Amino acid sequence: MSSTQIPPPAYKVSESNDAPPKRHKGLTFIILLLLAAVVGYFIWRIATANNKVKQEAAQKQEALVNMAMPVQVAAVQQQSIPIYVTALGTVTPYYTVTVKARVTGELLKVNFKEGQDVTKGDELMVIDPRPYEAALAQAKGQLARDQAQLRNNQAEYNRYKALYSEGVVSKEQLDLYESNLGQYQGAIQADKATIDTAALNVAYCHVTSPISGRVGLRLVDPGNVITANTTNLIIINQFKPIAVVFTLPEDQLPRVLNKMRGRQALEAEAYDRNDIEHIASGELLTADNQIDTTTGTAKLKAVFANKTELLFPNQFVNVHLILETQPKAITMPAAALQHGTNGDYVWVVNSGNTVAMRQVTVDLTEGATTILASGLKPGDQVVTDGADKLRDAMKVIPRQMDMKRQTRPRISSGSDSGMMGS
Repeated sequence: MSSTQIPPPAYKVSESNDAPPKRHKGLTFIILLLLAAVVGYFIWRIATANNKVKQEAAQKQEALVNMAMPVQVAAVQQQSIPIYVTALGTVTPYYTVTVKARVTGELLKVNFKEGQDVTKGDELMVIDPRPYEAALAQAKGQLARDQAQLRNNQAEYNRYKALYSEGVVSKEQLDLYESNLGQYQGAIQADKATIDTAALNVAYCHVTSPISGRVGLRLVDPGNVITANTTNLIIINQFKPIAVVFTLPEDQLPRVLNKMRGRQALEAEAYDRNDIEHIASGELLTADNQIDTTTGTAKLKAVFANKTELLFPNQFVNVHLILETQPKAITMPAAALQHGTNGDYVWVVNSGNTVAMRQVTVDLTEGATTILASGLKPGDQVVTDGADKLRDAMKVIPRQMDMKRQTRPRISSGSDSGMMGS
């Protein structure tokens, strides 16, 4: 009997196949654990980085708070402040004269330099006087002739009057000589008038200045023949004093007129085109007698002594017409005023160069100056520049503001808007 091998049982094969799944489960667990560790590490790094950023931001914020901020400051003042209306004006000569020739003739001589100051009565030009001097001499000769004939006729009349009283001549002959005497007397009066006219024409040959002022550019050169009452010779403008004509809206006119009716002299000040530089001080002269319906404005005229001659005809100026003066007003630069949800406030610099917010009440503000009703006292230092980055108790480096360019508070006209507090 031959020997045969018996195959191994089937369950042993199945035991060898169950081992790999257990190893796979362990490997998966390890992989998941590593992934969780990596994710946790990255989460930790992100959290740590965020905390670091927050800490750095907090440190920077704290450094900014502790760092002194340079600012511009100005002192609150108590002073007498004029309240005024503003208007746009044009400088005009107080007197302006266009000199014309009064006689016809050749212009012989010009006795002035263009732009020269002249006084009333100064001889400016000379027109050829010879034709008029000849006419004057002729008129004088005619007068001498008529005077001789008058004397002769007077003697004849006296003789015939004596003969008539003796009855030698008739009344008709006496009346004839009396009539001739009257004619010669009338002729002498006409001769005298002719002499006056001729002498006046000779005087007109010497053109004189009718006012004191400044001559402009000459309009006619010597050698030209000019026509009487037609040719313009020169324009003379008076500079001292000088006038400024400006307009005000009709709703502001009653307030000005009330001051004028009370015989109150209203001071007027002229400023440059930018309304910054003061030019001259004067006085309101008068207001026009009507309102311009097309613009709703009225013209007013102010007079300035113009001793320094800074005002020039046709110059554009800003006029400040002072209506009243507010004494002991608390003022500060308008740049210091800030606006918040709780109202107006300013940043005040304390003695330790730290700032504090302080609420204020505005009485009137316009331009570069603000008048306060409450909140500050004279001497307080307020921030005028750099206030947008300030916080309470923040340290600052104060720098004084230049107050030379500050203007007065005003009640504006036109497009400007002034504000009166309650």
